[in-house]
Amino acid sequence: MTRYGRHEDLLRLALMMQRSAEGVSLAEIGSEFAVSRRTAERMRDAVMNVYPQLDEVIEERGQKRWRFPPGTLGRMEEVTLDELAAAHRALALVRREGDLGTADVLERLIAKVQAQLTGPRRNRLAPDLEAQLMADGVAFRPGPRERIAPEILSALREAILAGQMISADHRARGSGKLSRNTRLGPIALLFGDGRQYLLAWSEYQDDLRLFALAGFERIVLDQDAYERPEDFDLQDWLAESFGIWREEPFDVEWRFLPEVAEEAATYQFHPKQEMERLEDGSLMVRFRAGGRQEMEWYLARWGDKAEVRHHGQNESK
Repeated sequence: MTRYGRHEDLLRLALMMQRSAEGVSLAEIGSEFAVSRRTAERMRDAVMNVYPQLDEVIEERGQKRWRFPPGTLGRMEEVTLDELAAAHRALALVRREGDLGTADVLERLIAKVQAQLTGPRRNRLAPDLEAQLMADGVAFRPGPRERIAPEILSALREAILAGQMISADHRARGSGKLSRNTRLGPIALLFGDGRQYLLAWSEYQDDLRLFALAGFERIVLDQDAYERPEDFDLQDWLAESFGIWREEPFDVEWRFLPEVAEEAATYQFHPKQEMERLEDGSLMVRFRAGGRQEMEWYLARWGDKAEVRHHGQNESK
């Protein structure tokens, strides 16, 4: 019998079999690795030669599947330095954005993963991991952020996942006015750049609105269900704005002068932007969105190297 000799494919197949509670069929092996049925059989046999504990499961229709009993592969695939660094980077990012509930969960997960490492391997990875995190600089990047009570985030996540209405006491950011027992249908939590918001349907306004997470003082889950509109697309909704400001979209043109054009070309300012290099070496960026005030705040960092034109806003800079 011809043996299958690509070790990396066999390792992937063994891990597929371990992760699948139902087992893996020959057809699935063929599809995953783009091989013929005969090669799929050789791959299965090669794994069985190394791991005789492999279970064969026969479905009602007679199809055969193969899987590992739980726990039989042990530490065959240990976590890598890149994977650990990515987990720590994610932890730093969510903590910086003020999502302390998720940060606590990630911290516990990382601790569990690291506890699975053998002592020598853990000791070898430690200095490299520290150096990697210092190089990333994510955890040390300065910048203001709001602190949101973990119980508020937990209640909102529960409501979103369960599809439930909430009654909330919310204090408006601008006026400081407290609205009690506000009925909302939560849709999504929006984090970024020091500001955190809840996107929700407001029963009072009968429309979608953004609510500052820092303004929530009390949340109670109601028994009433809330289902977002079937045709609602979060990314499309967000694309109508620059940042979080909601206003009627308008056509925007930003011209970055030649001395900053190369740098500006590396940015994605808006999901639906179009870029054009002009003959003088400058860069033109065009998109359609609302949020003129936040655009001005953002472009201030470019000083006099960016020229702004807002069509439909009766204003040009």
